[in-house]
Amino acid sequence: MNYNSDFKYDLKVGKVKEFELDKIFNSKAIEVKYDLKALETKNVFVEYFSRDKPSGIAKTMADYYCFCFGDTFHLIETSLLKERCRKYIGTDRDGLGGDNNTSKGILLPINELF
Repeated sequence: MNYNSDFKYDLKVGKVKEFELDKIFNSKAIEVKYDLKALETKNVFVEYFSRDKPSGIAKTMADYYCFCFGDTFHLIETSLLKERCRKYIGTDRDGLGGDNNTSKGILLPINELF
């Protein structure tokens, strides 16, 4: 992408991104997760199994996941999130969590959302 100090150019580029975000919010399914411990642990818990059956990211129909922590919101395409979680299946980042540890999921480092 070319950089330019011309306001009209910057406005045009900004409008393109506004349109893309509008399309996400108005025509795509978004699953929102509020992770209270993410800022402390520097991880998000991505559930894929609960109470003896697939759940969470394994069953979602959402096009995007939105992780909320603190006062920020972080959107990621579900397919990309799945890709980033797969490498941790069967590792020490694959474990129990959720309500009463009845779920299995991946502790994904926050920095891998970006």
